[in-house]
Amino acid sequence: MSAGAPGGTRYNSQAFGGVRMKRVAGAMVMAGFIAGAAHAQALSPYASAGEQQAAMTDGRVTSEQLVRAYLERIARYDSAGPKLNAVLVLNRQALADARKLDAERKAGKVRGPLHGVTILLKDNIEHAASGATTAGSLALADNVSGRDAPIVKRLAEAGAVVLGKTNLSEWANFRSLRSISGWSGMGGLVRNPYSLDRTACGSSSGSGAAIAAGFAGLAIGTETDGSVTCPAAMNGIVGLKPTVGLVSRSLIVPISPEQDTAGPMTRTVADTAALLSVIAGSDPTDPATRDADAKKADYLKALDRDALKGARIGVWFPWKGRSPQTDLVFAEAVKTLIAQGAVTVELKGPDDATMSKIAELESDTLRTEFKAALDAYLATTPATVRSRTLADLIAFNKANAGREMPLFAQEIFDISVTKPPITDPAYREKRAKATKLAREALDRMLADNDLVAVVSPSGGPPAIVDPVNGGGGFFGSPSRLPAVSGYPHLTVPAGYATGLPIGISFLGPAWSEAKLLGLGYAFEQAAKARREPEFLPNVGARPEIARAYDPQ
Repeated sequence: MSAGAPGGTRYNSQAFGGVRMKRVAGAMVMAGFIAGAAHAQALSPYASAGEQQAAMTDGRVTSEQLVRAYLERIARYDSAGPKLNAVLVLNRQALADARKLDAERKAGKVRGPLHGVTILLKDNIEHAASGATTAGSLALADNVSGRDAPIVKRLAEAGAVVLGKTNLSEWANFRSLRSISGWSGMGGLVRNPYSLDRTACGSSSGSGAAIAAGFAGLAIGTETDGSVTCPAAMNGIVGLKPTVGLVSRSLIVPISPEQDTAGPMTRTVADTAALLSVIAGSDPTDPATRDADAKKADYLKALDRDALKGARIGVWFPWKGRSPQTDLVFAEAVKTLIAQGAVTVELKGPDDATMSKIAELESDTLRTEFKAALDAYLATTPATVRSRTLADLIAFNKANAGREMPLFAQEIFDISVTKPPITDPAYREKRAKATKLAREALDRMLADNDLVAVVSPSGGPPAIVDPVNGGGGFFGSPSRLPAVSGYPHLTVPAGYATGLPIGISFLGPAWSEAKLLGLGYAFEQAAKARREPEFLPNVGARPEIARAYDPQ
């Protein structure tokens, strides 16, 4: 990759703001994670943001030490070692930002729970200090706008330290019908830290893998349909797709103003709650957020270990039987819900014809919205960006096919460029019908059974990456209904299938984030399911599998 624009270092260099990041062989020793803090209590790279905040409050570590330690870990595991390809660009100002926040803390000023905590942003979110915002495409390598997205400004005001940007499925996985999740022309393939041959899912693959691997305290992803919740589940972390309109989408490379949203990706539910409390809110540049200030909450206050007691929870699992290990993990998760006092109700859910119709309408309308939204975004980019329309991007990819299309083509681009404007009456009718069907389906499940939420497996175990056929094994997902309806969707680690993560999804009505986070927190505290990744080359390297493959 080429060097990044001013303010960012495209991540193939070890230089970072004058600091050399050493490559050190061997596994991370937790006691040595924070350099220069030998007197302090050991702090794991997997420590939650809350635990990191407590360590800074107690004087055991500083934000600068956290930043240095995470940069060292990124160099060791992302650039070298397993080579996850999760981090695309580093923020040269991160150390300076951390020192400023340490000085504020020393002077008695603490901005809140994120003060001095590190965060990574998906590289479709504009952040001036990290240079170009590329959406993973070489066509946007010169997209150095000097702008901060409104959610980035909120993070800065809250005292979070942006370490840099994460790799992603190029164009947020909206280029090809046979795309490989987690691959981009800018960053290559993001690898799953639990098994390097398995998908990290997408499109927020880099954010998911980075948090799972302990590269930062927090991350932000974006979702149109499944792009936060799938990589969160398949990387064994917590992910939240908020209600559309709770979080600003301005200065984020778009797919659809009807379904797009940014969302937290963290190692704990409490960290997701803290992060959502910061990024939620109205933004005058995004009309969809007009009600956000009235609807948002202090989500940390919603966390309650007893939240499941007496809660009526619907159990929805229409793809049961496709993955036996997923079935077992989900069955144990439901037992945990019941043990914590939940009343569970088996749901049939919408019929196949309804789900197929929603999928058909979503696919068609997203392509219309993508063309309009992307052309509008490209018109605001600097003159150095030569691709000014979707048609220009198609031409760019053809001209640079060796680097941009070595694995899959651009069928979605080719279809989208032919779509009518969003003023087209037929399009408007289809979008209204899609939203109506999705909302009715979820609302009916909730209302007819007097439920506070619906739970489902977040998907199956991560599939093997297949560069020959593209795509990958798919065991089912509950993401479509909350995506098309605009409703929230929370995934929490539930267990493992031969060492591969499985998540449990919590779905609810619009603006129910506080309720879902409370339920998810109660489940998380009872199940204690999350385990740290082992960075294995494949599942066959697990001792029990290796013995079966080659008995002695």
